[in-house]
Amino acid sequence: MGMYIVYFIIIMLLPLYAQMKVKGTYKKFAQVPAEKGMTGAQVARYILDQHGLTDVRVVPTQGYLADHYNPATKTVALSEDNYYNSSIAGTAVAAHEVGHAIQHAEAYSFLTLRAKLVPVANISSNMSWVFVMIGLLASSSGLLLLGIVLLLAGVVFQVVTLPVEFDASKRAMNEVVALGIINNNEERSARKVLNAAAMTYVAAAAVAIMELLRLILIYTGMNNED
Repeated sequence: MGMYIVYFIIIMLLPLYAQMKVKGTYKKFAQVPAEKGMTGAQVARYILDQHGLTDVRVVPTQGYLADHYNPATKTVALSEDNYYNSSIAGTAVAAHEVGHAIQHAEAYSFLTLRAKLVPVANISSNMSWVFVMIGLLASSSGLLLLGIVLLLAGVVFQVVTLPVEFDASKRAMNEVVALGIINNNEERSARKVLNAAAMTYVAAAAVAIMELLRLILIYTGMNNED
């Protein structure tokens, strides 16, 4: 019983801590102006143009930390604070999203794989818990196993997301340093923003893996009882 309590505390607190970390770090460095004075929109456009990606648009979007890259429309969408303002956080976030655009242009293998997994993961993740709950309530190892198999697709998606995000951040740092968008004193701060953001993906993957392993143990226990 004690182990289950510790387990549930971990899977609840880990994502919460990651979210608090990224929001706290972002808020701190969103208040620190970038020395070059470039807005997030200017940073994104400049890096894109350096790579010849003139067909990729940079647009503002509503929502807090709603920044993303849409490969279907070739659009880098930056939250309005990052789009219009100049800050260390905005620079790092804009460069990170452009990193995804560069991945897309270069057909980065993990990004391609993640795109293929999206429809499968969306369907299987939603359906998996239906079979898991029915399997647990009805003590049906067969239904539970089906739920586990479906859940596995979502876990694979979370794991594949990690190299995609880490690579985008690596590209972001390389670009802002090589192009002189930030100076040496700002490099450490920009890296902190990107590392904090990466924690949310690590936490999501860790929780997904832990939950999958827990269900596998329950399934194994059911079969041992039969």
